[in-house]
Amino acid sequence: MSVEDSFKPGVTQTGPKGQLAHPITLEHSKRLEKKLYKVGDNAWSLIGNGLSNQSFVEGPDGLICIDTGESNQEMAAAMKEVRKKTQAPVVACIYTHFHYVGGTQTLVEENKNLAIWGHEGIQANLDRFGGEVAPRVTRGLAHQFATSMPQEGPDGIVNLGLGNFFRNPEHAPFTNGYIPPKHTFIEPTKAKIAGLKVEFFPAPSDATDSITIWFPDLKLAINNLLWPVLFNVFAIRGEEYRDPRIMMKGLDQLVELEAENLIGAHGPPFSGQEEIKKIITNYRDTLQFLWDQTVRCANKGLTLNEAISIIKLPSHFQGHYTTQQLYGVVEHHVRQIYSGLFGWFDEDEANLFPVPSPERSLRLIEGFGGIEKVRAIIDSSMEEEDFRWAIELSSWLVRSNLNAQGIADAGEPEDRKRLAAALRGVAYSTSAANIRNWCITRALELDESLNLSRFRKHRFNKRELSRRTPMDSLKLLRVLLIPENADGYAQTLQFNFSDDERIFYSIRNSVAVIDKNFEASLAINLSSDTWYDLLSMKKTLSKAEEESLVETSNSEELRKFFACFDLESLNS
Repeated sequence: MSVEDSFKPGVTQTGPKGQLAHPITLEHSKRLEKKLYKVGDNAWSLIGNGLSNQSFVEGPDGLICIDTGESNQEMAAAMKEVRKKTQAPVVACIYTHFHYVGGTQTLVEENKNLAIWGHEGIQANLDRFGGEVAPRVTRGLAHQFATSMPQEGPDGIVNLGLGNFFRNPEHAPFTNGYIPPKHTFIEPTKAKIAGLKVEFFPAPSDATDSITIWFPDLKLAINNLLWPVLFNVFAIRGEEYRDPRIMMKGLDQLVELEAENLIGAHGPPFSGQEEIKKIITNYRDTLQFLWDQTVRCANKGLTLNEAISIIKLPSHFQGHYTTQQLYGVVEHHVRQIYSGLFGWFDEDEANLFPVPSPERSLRLIEGFGGIEKVRAIIDSSMEEEDFRWAIELSSWLVRSNLNAQGIADAGEPEDRKRLAAALRGVAYSTSAANIRNWCITRALELDESLNLSRFRKHRFNKRELSRRTPMDSLKLLRVLLIPENADGYAQTLQFNFSDDERIFYSIRNSVAVIDKNFEASLAINLSSDTWYDLLSMKKTLSKAEEESLVETSNSEELRKFFACFDLESLNS
């Protein structure tokens, strides 16, 4: 079946748990079922245990584990499976990238001297996604990875494209056991691990710290470049630009290795030198096609919407699941490539100074003849399965009013249900798991079956904070500054931590900055542990003062200072 378009009304089928979905999406779930694959004579790859694979390579001196999943429980389950095949002692762990490093403690319990290898950038990436952008990232994860969707029924989870679930329910409570790599690199590196020659090649993909691992004597490559879906240049959850040109270099290098066996961070492995070469080349060429054609259209002066209407993957890319729109979709790739190269302005005059919501929505509704007229068009569009038009018109109605948080998202319940129905129309007919999951999760919000408001504010985790320095934590605080509260206010607060660290933190010009070698009239004395309790809302400022955990030179002025930040624990 052709999947040229990301959704095709009229193709919806019912899954084994009553899910409504595109037939190839349902079929893809079978490909991601739990199975331990034997790869060559010395390696195994477990898929279907979580969102990622856990893979194993046995050398003369023991077992190398590649990626440890989302939790200790997930990795423990993987070890249980591989122990059915080998009893070799665990001697090393390698991270392909920072996404799947949460189960390493399980391995350390077997070997306290475990050698852990990974790219130097892993820690920085982990810190970044738990930092300033945490609410946006976690909300995006909830939408894309179906963390709040039902398990069955029309809205039930089918798969996540890369795996059948974000976190396997069997692995609760999902204890994080990440341990930083002891052996890091940023350049191509050679090593001997478990008695085997190993070569590491930086190969950025969906993460800047992604690597390709090459075992030359085994003719085995392990990578995070080739996925069991069309690679998503754009991640609907929100991510930085992924440049296809960089990806292509990594894929070209992967071809040049002439591997006889290929294991990925996701999906089933491949064997056979010619077959692997063919699959990688095809995969790489989809990325070049999308980049080339987006640039071609931009050079001709086409707007984004015009380019999207023209750029379609040729039919020869539809023959293998690795280049099908089972995850991201082509039209979003085009948008991302264009904005990654040229920024947000696509030379469409209407996008230069658009009227903001909700005013724009109100004007459009009026221009169409009023609310009832727009509602009638939406209902007619839904009957015709014109979901694109129904979504756009419904969004006008929903975004014509501000909610209590000042966001244009307070339409009447009946209009919110219209938008939810239109989104479900796309969800039930798209081949892309990302799109299905996002649309259904948003629909559940709109019809008030789901409340994700907790993902619209910072929720600092004390364990994560403890891995940072107090100075790092203060850098995070700057994105919580409320400009209205800080307007015309200037003050420097001297943080005196009990471990003898002094930090001068200033509010000026409606921004919060760390100052050096400054004298301050306002001071606060506390431990870093108490500070992390305040940030993670385990204690309020009043409670900490009551327990003599916080001392200040001027309590009234301290509260005025903290009132500039949108964090309840600092203001109560």
